[in-house]
Amino acid sequence: MSTILIIIVSIVIVGLLAYLIVNKIPKGARPIISVLLWLLIAFLAYKIYDSIMAPIKFNQEKVKRYTKVIENLKIIRDAEVAHKEVTGKFTNKAEDLVKFIDTAKFAIIQTRNVVVDVNKGGGITVQEEKKVIDTVDFRPVKADFAGRDYQNMFNVPGTNAKFELKTGVVEKVQGIKAPVFEARVDKAIVLEGMDKDLIRQEKEALGGTEVRGEFISVGSLDDVKTGGNWPPSYDSKEEREKDN
Repeated sequence: MSTILIIIVSIVIVGLLAYLIVNKIPKGARPIISVLLWLLIAFLAYKIYDSIMAPIKFNQEKVKRYTKVIENLKIIRDAEVAHKEVTGKFTNKAEDLVKFIDTAKFAIIQTRNVVVDVNKGGGITVQEEKKVIDTVDFRPVKADFAGRDYQNMFNVPGTNAKFELKTGVVEKVQGIKAPVFEARVDKAIVLEGMDKDLIRQEKEALGGTEVRGEFISVGSLDDVKTGGNWPPSYDSKEEREKDN
């Protein structure tokens, strides 16, 4: 809207000045006025160009900042998923999650079928097949985070802020509760120093090709999910295929 307004105002001003030069200003003063008019035209052209380019530059910088933030959120997500796999729950303590990666181990299990004799009573014994799960080895959780800076995963890149981390439970089916977690940061923190009007518009994004809502987040306190609120463009090809 501001770009359209600048264009309309520019046309009106230039038209008015052109009218004054032709009809009202003495011939001797017209060269000076013409130079001033050209300077004004150049200034207005710059303002129009700048108003058009501002959202483009904003989006380019926004994507750069969001990409770094989302990479950390992915590490937090993977750490929480691993924590739940090993302990059966999520954690809302950042230091505990880092320590977990450093020290915990996944159990490597082996499933096999065995035939057992089952006494049915009355002297009747039948053979039934059942599954037996054996723990055959252990694998360090840390191995899954090789090359990833999990020690600093709670630092919001480019800022002095930390991600918010919360846990809870939701009841999706009556009587059955599931643990949930959410890590998030306000978009305004990530975009600090940029155009405030564009930041306000960004926080109202509804999704699609944009990160929806006021926060960049992963997980949810209202639903059983571990995905983020960013569009697929922020994921690698392998991650997109995995999600599908």
